[in-house]
Amino acid sequence: MAETCTRKLIVEVCNAKNLMPKDGQGTASAFATVDFDGQRRRTKTKFRDLNPEWDEKLEFLVHDTESMATDILEISLYNDKKTGKRSTFLGKVKIAGSAFVKSGGETLVYYPLEKRSVFSQIKGELGLKVYYIDEDPPAPPAEQKPEAKAPETEENKPAQEAKPEEEKKEEEKKEEPKTESDKEVKKEEEKPSRPPPQEENPKKAEEAAPPVKVENLPLAESEKQPSKEEKEKAEIVKRSEVTISDLELRSLASDRSRSAYDLVDRMPFLYVRVVKAKAAKNESKIPVYAKLVIGTHSIKTKSQSDKDWDKVFAFDKEGLNSTSLEVSVWTEEKKENEEATQECSLGTVSFDLQEVPKRVPPDSPLAPQWYTLESETSPGNEVMLAVWIGTQADEAFQEAWQSDSGGLLPETRAKVYLSPKLWYLRLTVIQTQDLHLGSGSEAKVRNPELYVKAQLGAQLFKTGRTTFGSTSSSSANPTWNEDLVFVAAEPFEPFLTVTVEDVTNGQSVGHAKIHVASMERRTDDRTEIKSRWFNLAGGETKPYTGRIHVRVCLEGGYHVLDEAAHVTSDVRAAAKQLAKAPIGILEVGIRGATNLLPVKTMDGTRGTTDAYVVAKYGPKWVRTRTILDRFNPRWNEQYTWDVYDPCTVLTIGVFDNGRYKHDEAAGKQHKDVRVGKIRIRLSTLDTNRVYLNQYALTVLLPSGAKKMGEIEIAVRFSCSSWLSLIQAYTSPMLPRMHYVKPLGPTQQDILRHTAMRLVTARLTRSEPPLGQEVVQFMLDSDTHMWSMRRSKANWFRVVGCLTRVATLARWTEGIRTWVHPPTTVLMHVLLVAIVLCPHLVLPTVFMYAFMILAFRFRYRQKIIFNMDSRLSYVDMVGPDELDEEFDGFPSTRSQDVVRIRYDRLRALGGRAQTLLGDFAAHGERLEALWNWRDPRATGIFVVFCLVASLVFYVVPFKVFALGSGFYYLRHPRFRDDMPSVPISFFRRLPSFADQIL
Repeated sequence: MAETCTRKLIVEVCNAKNLMPKDGQGTASAFATVDFDGQRRRTKTKFRDLNPEWDEKLEFLVHDTESMATDILEISLYNDKKTGKRSTFLGKVKIAGSAFVKSGGETLVYYPLEKRSVFSQIKGELGLKVYYIDEDPPAPPAEQKPEAKAPETEENKPAQEAKPEEEKKEEEKKEEPKTESDKEVKKEEEKPSRPPPQEENPKKAEEAAPPVKVENLPLAESEKQPSKEEKEKAEIVKRSEVTISDLELRSLASDRSRSAYDLVDRMPFLYVRVVKAKAAKNESKIPVYAKLVIGTHSIKTKSQSDKDWDKVFAFDKEGLNSTSLEVSVWTEEKKENEEATQECSLGTVSFDLQEVPKRVPPDSPLAPQWYTLESETSPGNEVMLAVWIGTQADEAFQEAWQSDSGGLLPETRAKVYLSPKLWYLRLTVIQTQDLHLGSGSEAKVRNPELYVKAQLGAQLFKTGRTTFGSTSSSSANPTWNEDLVFVAAEPFEPFLTVTVEDVTNGQSVGHAKIHVASMERRTDDRTEIKSRWFNLAGGETKPYTGRIHVRVCLEGGYHVLDEAAHVTSDVRAAAKQLAKAPIGILEVGIRGATNLLPVKTMDGTRGTTDAYVVAKYGPKWVRTRTILDRFNPRWNEQYTWDVYDPCTVLTIGVFDNGRYKHDEAAGKQHKDVRVGKIRIRLSTLDTNRVYLNQYALTVLLPSGAKKMGEIEIAVRFSCSSWLSLIQAYTSPMLPRMHYVKPLGPTQQDILRHTAMRLVTARLTRSEPPLGQEVVQFMLDSDTHMWSMRRSKANWFRVVGCLTRVATLARWTEGIRTWVHPPTTVLMHVLLVAIVLCPHLVLPTVFMYAFMILAFRFRYRQKIIFNMDSRLSYVDMVGPDELDEEFDGFPSTRSQDVVRIRYDRLRALGGRAQTLLGDFAAHGERLEALWNWRDPRATGIFVVFCLVASLVFYVVPFKVFALGSGFYYLRHPRFRDDMPSVPISFFRRLPSFADQIL
């Protein structure tokens, strides 16, 4: 990319809002400086304006396109000191290179201004558009032209150098009163334009090649330009630096590969790479194949006439029942009179497995060698192959034939899947004009009712009905002003179809198609979307039936939920411009399973299980290889995810593979059977610590709950910055648009199920497909459906929380009735202290809380919580309740009126069940705060209690009450539309909702 085109970064500094006054007169004269990759640009100064608008486009050259994602773009705002003597800094914005988008996908994004230090007084937002353009390099000039012009440029060089020096002196005289910030900008501009070190000997440079005249100097360059040779040498130096950095990255990658399997056990595999064969007699047209035999294992390559296979075979060493390997080469010859083929051996070569060399990455691959085939009938034949003993970390393992997973079956291979990127598409139907509803007399008589229907793929939404007539202007132009929200997945559907329907006769008035890829995208509610008019077409006979006024856009400020809210694994916004840097890395080692129960029968004689594991976190799904016919499979595979929010959940499911066996008689594949599922909440993990545990696999069947076995998982959550990790607890869980312009609960539920269907449809079309039953089980698609068992579980969760209150009430009653006299006497003393020293009440309460939490730190839970069958209430559920839970929606049990009423009751019961679970989750979050379930959150609360006790010891209670009242009744101007820090902190606390089956 870097060799064939030139990349430019375009930064459009649009405007700023609500800047902090800095000139001492209630205003500010702001200008912006933009720094990127050693280049600096500056905008004009907007005098005395707290909401300046620049609308300036600044260009930067991207020197290395591969490392652009690691670069940082920094925009700083300053107050021009010509208008005041106060501090000039107004705020800054830093944007990572990974958030840059290609030209065409840019949108206006408002970034909050950041402080330079803790004591900076900064407020406001900066509106920017950042994108990059790839341009083709200009054609190189002819070689003779520079040589012809070289003497002229060399003679004119002194005059050309003297003239800029004189102009520079005059400019310095004129610009003596420049501000300090401008001088800093100038210094930064001069830094990258310093001549390279080779100019210390200018004579040699002039003898090597004459300088070439350069015109149209850019702003960031100085007046003296390096010669052509200097540019080439500088480019060579830069390329060497890039090469060094690439080597460093490769070394880091090699170090990474060494520790890529540190959470799992190394599994020994015998690798055999068969490259090609060479026959003593040149018979090129005869097909030849190689055969590998190890005990009961016998594998053949494809029969080819060119004798080149280049295939790698990996045999699980634990499954081998022999100490020798035999590799033989065979020919297939078909005679004219016979239908069957005749096989002839070209020879055999044997290896003793105890003498096979071992190889561990990052060692180089073992070079294949020629081995003579031993044969009495056909001597002189050779085969090229390599044999070594390695592990699953070997580079050849992923593409090799694997003995424990059935060879080269695509349905049994390990794969990584990515969910499609989802957007919300918002269509605002405003009104219609000039509608043609048949003849004019019919329209006047019947006054039809109209509604608008919009369709995107399989999604269909309708507006409300409105009456069309000619008695008033409002009814003559039907108006709706309703929003229809869809879920769009990349790559987008080609068109959004908008249709105006007539309810009276059930016919379509006309339709219009809107191209989805060309729709405007926005990241927040401050960007106004322009409305558009579209002509309605009624068909070939009616090319024009009116027009419709709509406003349509792709909402990038939302996160499209495709899983249940309490077990979400990703909370990032859809727009790339709002992307944040990861705060840590999640490493999961899928080691193995034990004591799995048989799921199916093999040949109708014995039970068997072909198990594989699926892990999901964020948009990344991983699938291990399928271990065939084992009740104690060992996968020992390790995967890594980037973590953007600590209060997310990792989901791991175990399944039995039924898709690799094709039923030729029925013409269809079998479905995969669920074996069990576990969830791990990242906020309950200590950072940089390995958790190695075995988790029970329990699956809910129509006959009841059944334990299917255990799975062994190793998890490590690594975080390099504690500050960013703690800061995440004080920020809202979802992006800003979810709070500024929230979606209704019913609408959110519909969109979530729509997103689940889109993700399921995309993953089932992958190769190999991830089955619909697997995706739905991992996403918990039926978690909001009515279930008597879940309702009972949520009810007992509420009872468990209220038990704490009942215990406190019994303790208070015991004090009142003198059950324990010393405690009652102490309460009398405490009552006297409260009356005499009321200002010590709050400090004492917070100090007690600090001491209790610090004491309970020793007894905190150090194991990861898993699915709890007792909490899920699966042991005391009846068969009728399970039959109701496994019944689909709508019900399939009967076809009478009771079905409709029952389905309506189930829909209402599902909402009540969810509400009951949310109420129970609030109580469990309070309990988790005191039980150190989330060690970081409880640690923050402990520090808060200690600080609060000290503050309340100094600050009188009256002052606190007065300040709290004023803060609660503060003017809306001083309120924020985002949730407060305590609310965000409380919502991030863990509950037992993720342990419900």
